[in-house]
Amino acid sequence: MIARPHVTLEDVARSAQVSLATASRVLNGTTNVRPDLRERVVLAASELAYTPNAHAQALAGGARPAVGVICHDVSDPYFVAIATGVMRVASANGLLVMLASTFRDPYKEVEYVSMLRAQRASAILLIGSGFEDRAWERALAAELDPYRRGGGQVAVVSRHRSLRVDSVQPENLEGAAALAGAMLELGHRRFAVLAGPRTLTTVVDRLAGFAGELADNDVKLAEEDIVESAFTRDGGYAAMQTLIARGGTLPTCVFAVTDVMAIGALTALREAGISVPGEVSLAGFDDIPVVRDLSPALTTVALPLEQLGERAMELAIRGARTTRSRTVRLPGEVVLRESTAPPAR
Repeated sequence: MIARPHVTLEDVARSAQVSLATASRVLNGTTNVRPDLRERVVLAASELAYTPNAHAQALAGGARPAVGVICHDVSDPYFVAIATGVMRVASANGLLVMLASTFRDPYKEVEYVSMLRAQRASAILLIGSGFEDRAWERALAAELDPYRRGGGQVAVVSRHRSLRVDSVQPENLEGAAALAGAMLELGHRRFAVLAGPRTLTTVVDRLAGFAGELADNDVKLAEEDIVESAFTRDGGYAAMQTLIARGGTLPTCVFAVTDVMAIGALTALREAGISVPGEVSLAGFDDIPVVRDLSPALTTVALPLEQLGERAMELAIRGARTTRSRTVRLPGEVVLRESTAPPAR
């Protein structure tokens, strides 16, 4: 359900036919306001279901400001690492951090933004992929635009197509293309991809980068070579099981679009008695810390995860008052480990 448009203090003042300053004094509890004016403001606020701008109140009252951080899944090591960077910068600047998890429900993200507008949030950070969903984009913009006009700061990590806000963007497309190039150099020519839902911009970009590099080298990635599943460890496990259950000859290299999915895929391969990398090479993306300790250790595209969070928080606290949004791009680096090797067949 899309949240209703936010009622502003200006709306209340207009309805009560008083000045903005008078409406502000009434709703902030100031006593030196004529009783008849106070009554009009209170009535207008009630009729309009006005929610006070706690952001402005916190700044005016000297309260310790807080930052709202909304991520897709707080249990995912990818988001844990980014949130660590956010919290490090927030702590250095005396900011509290409120963390919310949407579990990849786009309208839960809209709902949380609406809630943070009514809380003591001096900034809102959206950590994680945007959605290929026009209705969601419009609903989210309807919440963020008035929040920013009221002085709130917004920054995002990853690609959010239509939001005109500061962003820190990992180079997902370029990193996936570089990984495909590295696998081609090892001699692989038959590939499969374990992908999350293609409603997520991160999935779209990583898939496009990988498939595009293969195509540039005359290697086709057919639609049936792409197995879509949940963007989780269990999703990677299920996708790999699906690939194995098809029978026939397996691809020599499997790319899971996140390390978390690759961890599930590795378990499925092990249970099926398929050697990695002896029979199938496996690669992921992100370089979450645990993949270095797997057996075999996972080839991946390493992103500076904590730095993504640090830069997003820095953009938010700088609070530039410009109409032009700022974009910081951070590259990934292919890290070859024991889970990939030249094909044996």
